[in-house]
Amino acid sequence: MGKTRVISKGYRHGTRDKYSKKYRTKGRPGIARYLVNFKRGDYVDIVADPSIQKGLPYSLYHGRTGIVFNVNLNALGVEITKIVGNRQLRKRIHVRIEHVRKSRCNEAFKKRVKENDRKKQQAKAEGKTISVKRQPEGPKEKKTVEANPDEVEVLAPLPFVENYF
Repeated sequence: MGKTRVISKGYRHGTRDKYSKKYRTKGRPGIARYLVNFKRGDYVDIVADPSIQKGLPYSLYHGRTGIVFNVNLNALGVEITKIVGNRQLRKRIHVRIEHVRKSRCNEAFKKRVKENDRKKQQAKAEGKTISVKRQPEGPKEKKTVEANPDEVEVLAPLPFVENYF
């Protein structure tokens, strides 16, 4: 009789590399991880910390970005989109704070909003109306390429020579 192969079906199967910590980052998280303030509507990245087994999200959600919909004492409610077949489902999961960090995905958007508000305020003070909508780049300008006829080299195949004896 041959060996029977055991196929892992556990909660953490296939996470050897995903849940391993980098060099010199092993061990418990620092105190700064617990002192971050989260509010409803914040964008957060779910990055599972394998040194804390409580409140560990399922491995599929590792590396995903979601929006906080609930704040508890030790955990956050995060809403994530999950692709199932040909549709997107909005999943709501609760994850402990150790496994969550603030996302930087909308920093450029927030910066643009502040800049636009400043531009609008400045235009209002001057008595002008300003459009802060982003415009597409559009087609590039036309160019004319001039070629010197002496330098033009035509590449053509050599004629076929029959070598019959």
